[in-house]
Amino acid sequence: MKTILVVEDEQKIVQLVRDYLENAGFQVDSAADGQAAVEKTRQTKPDLLVLDLGLPGMDGLDVIRAVRRDSTVPIIVLTARAEESDKLVGLELGADDYITKPFSPKELVARVRTVLRRVENAPDMREVIRAGDLTLDLARMRLEVAGREVELTPTEFQLLAVLTRQPGRVFTRSQLLDAVQGVAIESYERAIDAHIKNIRKKIEPDPRQPRYISMIYGVGYRFNEE
Repeated sequence: MKTILVVEDEQKIVQLVRDYLENAGFQVDSAADGQAAVEKTRQTKPDLLVLDLGLPGMDGLDVIRAVRRDSTVPIIVLTARAEESDKLVGLELGADDYITKPFSPKELVARVRTVLRRVENAPDMREVIRAGDLTLDLARMRLEVAGREVELTPTEFQLLAVLTRQPGRVFTRSQLLDAVQGVAIESYERAIDAHIKNIRKKIEPDPRQPRYISMIYGVGYRFNEE
């Protein structure tokens, strides 16, 4: 049974989310502040975090920063902050998806299932993709760049797998959203830009002059052929 850590300081929301997730077959733990969330994540290793940004003490964005130092656990941000900049910052720090309050509990359950499927359902679990200096082992969700292991979040890994399977092909943002089973169901295509920015930071020798992933202005992205 998958364990979901709900990080939220409003007890009514915690109970609502708990009821729906448990009814969907998940085990649920909770934390009421950011520091407790970081400690629980390190100690209990949940399968996914549902994380509010407006937390007492340690802000939700700082929680993402702390968790991402040593974990690629999927994170869904649950926030009342509707500004585009707040959403992009969360995604750029390593969140996999976000939901804006007020929210539908049924939609939250659907998002949780979708993000977890990215971890579990690679198209061919025996497949190893080699593209230039990159080697992606889908069975282990492991990436090596020139022999150096690089940690990616589940969403980042799947996006990179989509691009490297077909070097030279230009994917629109919409196609990449579909390929990763709906990063932000609202079709928030800027989310793709945030994830690509993160991937570049991790794999490019110089992210300001990308060698591997190019943006095709007005269209989308491609993985460059050697």
